[in-house]
Amino acid sequence: MPPGKKDSRSEAVPAIAAGIELEKMRRRVRLSRLTLFTAIAAGPVALAVAMASGPATATAAAPNKPAPVHTAAVTADPAGYAQVFIDAWLRSSADEAGSAQARLAQSLAPDVALPEPAADAQSKLRSVTAVRSVQRGGDAWAVTVAAQYTDGTVRYFAVPVAADARGASFAVTGAPGAVAGPARAAVPASPYTVHVPSDGALSSTVGEFLGAYLTGTGEVDRYLAPGVKLTPVSPVPYSAVVVREVSAVEEAAAAGQVPADGTKVRVQVQAEARDGAGRWPLAYELALTARSGRWDVAALEAGTVQGGGAR
Repeated sequence: MPPGKKDSRSEAVPAIAAGIELEKMRRRVRLSRLTLFTAIAAGPVALAVAMASGPATATAAAPNKPAPVHTAAVTADPAGYAQVFIDAWLRSSADEAGSAQARLAQSLAPDVALPEPAADAQSKLRSVTAVRSVQRGGDAWAVTVAAQYTDGTVRYFAVPVAADARGASFAVTGAPGAVAGPARAAVPASPYTVHVPSDGALSSTVGEFLGAYLTGTGEVDRYLAPGVKLTPVSPVPYSAVVVREVSAVEEAAAAGQVPADGTKVRVQVQAEARDGAGRWPLAYELALTARSGRWDVAALEAGTVQGGGAR
């Protein structure tokens, strides 16, 4: 190279390096602005943290961590534990302490003595069911269990049980006591006070719908409102269904003609189902909607209140 002549490549290297550094500075400035604007939008606390943290620098993103799993608190209810104990205790005998039922009862309540039933007792235990659980305080519970015998009698026993707060451990803390059964609660008045004519469109729809739902006669879908899904009972339990009475909450259900589209009514149906074993009284609560001169079933519930009300 001639003397005094500068190499253009030697000048290009510093220029390129300066350009790279300038671009890094611009990126840091843009990132700092973005962080600042985000902090302003998040609130005063986030803004103070952003100001104290100084210039933002790019770091590798941390891998996503799974969100912590929060489990709902478990409510201790020793009803099932007390039911198992009473079943084993009533079926055991002090004369046969080595039997399976006696061993089970003693494993659940080692300090509780076994009963001594008469050898010639005619009535045998059929089933036991927990009917009430009451928390007395802390970890102490009292569970009332109903014992039904083959002669139709029912006896009630109160079982003291200790249970931890999480429902993970239980213990029978004393011998059961024979108690009176729960009192019969007052039945509330039925809201279904409007009589629906048996020869009207609504009763007809209800009868045909229950026939399809319980006997497989016809398609259930044809009686359902748009968007409603309802699977018929399977296997088919009955050969016939007869509607005995239909009552409603709204007066519109009693009209001879189907009312305007969109009219909603709630009805209770008293029906009788029949099969080879006999006749069975059933009750259903239905919600229906008027559409295009017909009634569509919008919802179904069973096990409805059958309280008396003014008609």
